[in-house]
Amino acid sequence: MKKIACFEKVSFDNFKDAFLKYKENTPLPIIQKIYDDIILPKRATKGSAGYDFFMIDADVIKSNQTLLIPTGIRCKMEPGWVLNIYPRSSLGFKYRLQLDNTVGIIDSDYYYSDNEGHIFIKITSDAKTEKELLLKKGMAFAQGIFLEYGITYDDDVTEERNGGFGSTNKI
Repeated sequence: MKKIACFEKVSFDNFKDAFLKYKENTPLPIIQKIYDDIILPKRATKGSAGYDFFMIDADVIKSNQTLLIPTGIRCKMEPGWVLNIYPRSSLGFKYRLQLDNTVGIIDSDYYYSDNEGHIFIKITSDAKTEKELLLKKGMAFAQGIFLEYGITYDDDVTEERNGGFGSTNKI
């Protein structure tokens, strides 16, 4: 297996600002505790392709509800690799939990963005019946898989990223 990446926490200030958009009016000592408790993504078994992302705090998602979760995580990876984010398959099967962008694409240069490469995961429960999913703190809810990619022979891109969602290809 090639070792091509490492997960890290974003800075506390970055996390605090993102968390206050997720859960307004949370006291600073609680945010600090949540930050201190962040679990870096990891594989469950030696045969697992996916690195589990864990809930930073407890939450509930109901049918047709959406949550934008700041993970507090960034990923430094070798050029030529991408981290794809998917929902945990069991949650998709039981609760129709899905990512709003279908698959999250974390490019290798996202790490160097102004937002420190902070990975956010936006999920929706598209359950056709009234279901409620309790997302417990520390529960694996998404997974990331590293994939190597190639480029065309005539590719001469020199632009550099400086931003998050939708930061490339702006007119």
